[in-house]
Amino acid sequence: MLLAIDIGNTNIKMGVYEGARLVHHWRVVTERLKLADEYAVLVYNLFKMAGLEVTDVNGCVISCVVPPLTGQFREMARHYMGVEPVIVSAEIQTGLQYQIDAPHELGSDRIANGLAAYRRSGGPVISIALGTATAMDVVTAAGVYIGGAIAPGIGISADALTRAAARLFQIELVRPPSVIGKNTIHYMQSGLILGYAGLIEGLVRRMQQELGTPCEVIATGGLAEVIAYETDAITIVEPLLTLEGLRLIYEMNQS
Repeated sequence: MLLAIDIGNTNIKMGVYEGARLVHHWRVVTERLKLADEYAVLVYNLFKMAGLEVTDVNGCVISCVVPPLTGQFREMARHYMGVEPVIVSAEIQTGLQYQIDAPHELGSDRIANGLAAYRRSGGPVISIALGTATAMDVVTAAGVYIGGAIAPGIGISADALTRAAARLFQIELVRPPSVIGKNTIHYMQSGLILGYAGLIEGLVRRMQQELGTPCEVIATGGLAEVIAYETDAITIVEPLLTLEGLRLIYEMNQS
């Protein structure tokens, strides 16, 4: 039984695999000050509710973009599960080659997304993670990670807008009835949801022009389905793309 953990700035995604089969997965809020023992209690309770035992875990793989939490989850895996976790980075076996200036700076979640997208579709492929940031990653037909782009996430943009503009307020991030809004809520929904669809369309088009060929575009993250509904630029939505990439990386590093 493998526990895959994707620690993001906003949420932590966890999945339990038996072989290649995902049997359970959860999403919880990232709490940067929580300790290993506290996270162990959380994981223990999640396992119990799913009818699983923490002691059945014999492998763990971790992607973390919140540096203080890497050590906490490593300690949790060692102490409560008796396993040495695989910590994902470009310095271990990832199934990809890198043609970028500083591979060691690449987020581990982006590595997992790029690998999972490549394994699913072949290359070239563009993976898009719609999370705290909107991150786009490009892998060629030869399995070479050649770069990508980062923009603020939709949630961050919405929060910044409401903090900086005194008369704007938090809204539900759903499609407005029309592109031309008729009230403040619809104005903001149009700019955020449809605006980000346009952002993705523009970047995908430019990336494909540089590649010299069309390619599949796989989106993941909490708002992936909402944005994918608004644009043909996204060809596949895979909510659990990162966890699948982590599973693949774990298997590569068992020797």
